[in-house]
Amino acid sequence: MRMALWVPAKRPRLLIVDDHAQNVELLTALMEAEGYEVISAADGLEALAHVAAIPPDLILLDIMMPKLDGYAVCRQLKANPETRLVPVVLLTALDAEDARILGIEVGADDFLAKPFSQAELKARVRSLLKLKTFTDELEHAGTMLLTLGRTVEAKDPYTQGHCERLAAYSDGLGRVLGLPPDDLTALDLGGALHDLGKIGIPDAILLKPAGLNEAEWVIMRQHPVIGERICLPLQSLKRVLPIIRHHHERWDGGGYPDGLSGQAIPMTARIMQVADIFDALTTERPYKPALSQAAALAALRDEVARGWRDPAVVEPFIDLMERGGLTKVSQAGRRVS
Repeated sequence: MRMALWVPAKRPRLLIVDDHAQNVELLTALMEAEGYEVISAADGLEALAHVAAIPPDLILLDIMMPKLDGYAVCRQLKANPETRLVPVVLLTALDAEDARILGIEVGADDFLAKPFSQAELKARVRSLLKLKTFTDELEHAGTMLLTLGRTVEAKDPYTQGHCERLAAYSDGLGRVLGLPPDDLTALDLGGALHDLGKIGIPDAILLKPAGLNEAEWVIMRQHPVIGERICLPLQSLKRVLPIIRHHHERWDGGGYPDGLSGQAIPMTARIMQVADIFDALTTERPYKPALSQAAALAALRDEVARGWRDPAVVEPFIDLMERGGLTKVSQAGRRVS
């Protein structure tokens, strides 16, 4: 049985960055012989310009260069969400341990000391490009899920801009509550993905203008579970899963799908549910007018009094809205001052 070889969907594009023309020529010939498309830059600033124009699939980056050294270039690339997943291999004559440690600290994916083995360089480039392909596939899958989430929103003209508003409300509240950056990112993604599971709910139920009967509610209450199941395979959405599954739980245990209560409800889910309720109250629907901000905040306080919501989340949200500390969001979903 012949083992299947990995074949990329397109010819990988490599960027070689070195201020010595001989090194660039050697690496270019070596990589082109492997079937890669190669572009080059003579310094760090030129390299960043190339990446901004067309991000490569991998960068072979010298460290000691004029204008901007390789460490600074790598640090900038890894700090930018648009380029942080591009593999960077640092190539340098510096073989000291502190040079390698600094390379790791700025986010380099690999480090080779000159003179290097051509066979080893080829093998490491192949390995990193294969990993980049898998990463790109996961990123594409995540993008498709976000698109599906917005497709669910688009089914109902009354929920236009709902995802953007929830992301804005949740992010603002999360910052006030001191959540770490990873949780803020999860809240931002949760704005688009929290109701993804509604894609599995029949339109006759989802878009029904009147109240749902009990049988219909049984079906509707499955959407958090469906949404979690759709997103479960993606490790990148691990922190978003609790938001998707638990944003309809209730502080007193009367919510769904798991009947969680109190502190058992994840904090990010508690934040999302407050934002979700506020947006529902302040958005016009076929069966109700939109409430004013004051009326909606009063309704949230009433839910706290009934034991349905966490006061430690609701009160900071009310304070934030009343002080105007959160960027206002229009009904079209655009953030306005």
